[in-house]
Amino acid sequence: MSLFDQKNFNGEVFGAYVDTVPNLNRTELLKSRAIVQKQQYAAMLPDQTGGNFITVPIKARISGDADNYDGSTNIKTDSRATYTHGRIVIGRAHGWTERDFSADVTGEDFMPAATEVAEYWDDVDMADLLATLEGIFAMSSGEGANFVSAHTHDVTAGEKNVFDATTLNNAMQKALGDNKAKFALAVMHSQVATNIENLKLTDYLKYTDKEGVQRTISAGTLNGRTVLVTDLCPAVAGEGSTTYTTYIFGEGAIEYTNVGAKVPYEMDRDPAKNGGETTMYSRQRKIFSPVGISWKNSAAIISPTKEQLKSGANWAIASSNASGDAKYFPLKAIPIGRILSLG
Repeated sequence: MSLFDQKNFNGEVFGAYVDTVPNLNRTELLKSRAIVQKQQYAAMLPDQTGGNFITVPIKARISGDADNYDGSTNIKTDSRATYTHGRIVIGRAHGWTERDFSADVTGEDFMPAATEVAEYWDDVDMADLLATLEGIFAMSSGEGANFVSAHTHDVTAGEKNVFDATTLNNAMQKALGDNKAKFALAVMHSQVATNIENLKLTDYLKYTDKEGVQRTISAGTLNGRTVLVTDLCPAVAGEGSTTYTTYIFGEGAIEYTNVGAKVPYEMDRDPAKNGGETTMYSRQRKIFSPVGISWKNSAAIISPTKEQLKSGANWAIASSNASGDAKYFPLKAIPIGRILSLG
């Protein structure tokens, strides 16, 4: 425990307070099972190169045609394929500085509380997750391009070019076929959400805080699936219209690991600068890994920026890496889809 401004600031205790604050976006993602926690991968990082990238194997489903069992037909055997899946750690840090004089003249303490820090990182996580989704849908070659085509439902050119009562169901069927029931959650822009609200298709959820106060949150249901609303979803302006992207997730679509930082929270004080000021620093390292889609290892990238996450060149469908006869993770086993609409 370090001495700070004649008071003890315990970063571990502060971090515990932050962790107990309900992060509404992540909570709904976890409740829908679209994001699943894979904390075991945090322990693997120090054993692999740089501690910022890990490669894990994915076992393919067993397959093969059944042989006729008639007492005279030989039984054939098959070997299970294994796909290589790369995961990159996203490191983020930020600090907040407040001058003593601000408190002197207002009587207010402007340093962020644990609840504010938790909400801040919740927004950062959502931005990184959406940047990851933008990146995997920017893959433009090989099996990656096939994924983008098969898992994108584009209604922008049709007569019904906005999100309506059938859009979500059609998108789920296009992506996963008879496995469409696996989809559990959609993340959309507020303009799209407003349109389906006007069609009376959405029911919004309530959140009750520890004081018992109930309030509506930016999450609801549509066709039995959870809906999260955020204007971080892509909205690309064109001539006379804007194309909005809605993402849909099935159970286990994103595997999440909180890797942690050596010092996630700390305080610093400069008693001379500006008459005295205090700074709080916060750091985090996390993995958001789309199932079946691999980050291409690059020694030059220690922690990807949002722009690097959005680059399709940094992503690929997980494969067996076999020379000349590579097998790819089946696209219909990737429960992630995208809907493009004009509202």
